[in-house]
Amino acid sequence: MLSLMAAAVQDAFPSIPGAGIVSVCALIFTVASFWWINARQGHLKSWEQHSFAAIVHCSMARLRLPLVLHNTGAKPIVVQDLRLTFPDEPASPMPLLWMSSPSRLQPGPEDEPKSPAGCAVAGREAQQLLIEFEAPFSGFLPEPRDYKVQLRARVGHRKGWLSPVTFTLRAANSIDPDRYTVYSNAPLELTKEDRQKADAALLELLNEQEGLSAPGERKRRDSLNDEGDTGTNL
Repeated sequence: MLSLMAAAVQDAFPSIPGAGIVSVCALIFTVASFWWINARQGHLKSWEQHSFAAIVHCSMARLRLPLVLHNTGAKPIVVQDLRLTFPDEPASPMPLLWMSSPSRLQPGPEDEPKSPAGCAVAGREAQQLLIEFEAPFSGFLPEPRDYKVQLRARVGHRKGWLSPVTFTLRAANSIDPDRYTVYSNAPLELTKEDRQKADAALLELLNEQEGLSAPGERKRRDSLNDEGDTGTNL
C-alpha cells in the first residue's frame, strides 16, 4: 500500500526526495486509517423480521415488530424517529407511526410500554428494538396477503427520512385480526389444506406404529375401545 502511494506521489511531485515521499505516504495512511476506524460515518441497516404482532380494526391498525438496527460506520447514529409505509398501496395515505416501545413482543396485560424516545446505535454494533407502530383512522385495512413495507428512519446526522430496509409483511398469517397476538412472518406457512394433510399423515403413522405393537396388547386395546363405544351408545 505504501509503495503504491509513494509511486503516485513520486509521479505527481518528481522533485521531492524518496525519504520525503515515504514520510508523506505514511502520514496519509495514518490519517486515513484513523478516519476509517474512529470517525467514518456509516449507514443504518435493518432486516426482515421473522415474526410480528398485529391487530386490525375498522378505525385502527397496530403492528409490533422486533427490529434489529445495525450501524455500519465508526461514529454513533442517533435514531430520532421511525415509521412504516406501504409504498405500493395508494389507499394508505398515512404511515404507521412509532407509538411506543414495549417490553416484549407478545402483547398482554403485563406490558410496560414506553413512550417513543430517540436511541443511539454505537459504531459497528447492532441493537434490537421492540417498536409498536399504529395508524389511527388510517383508511387502510390490510387484507390477508403479502405487502411491501418500508421502514423509514430519521437520524441525527442527516435531513429527511432514510430507508434502512424494505421487507415483506405476510399479513395472510394474521388469521385472527381482531386479536392482538404474535404471528409468524415466515414465507412458507401451512395452509388449512396442508394442515389437514399433515394430520392425516400423522394419523397414518400412528396406525402403522399400532400395527407393529404386540398382538396381545393390540387385542386388549381393541377390547377397551369396544367397551368405550358400547358405553357411549348407551
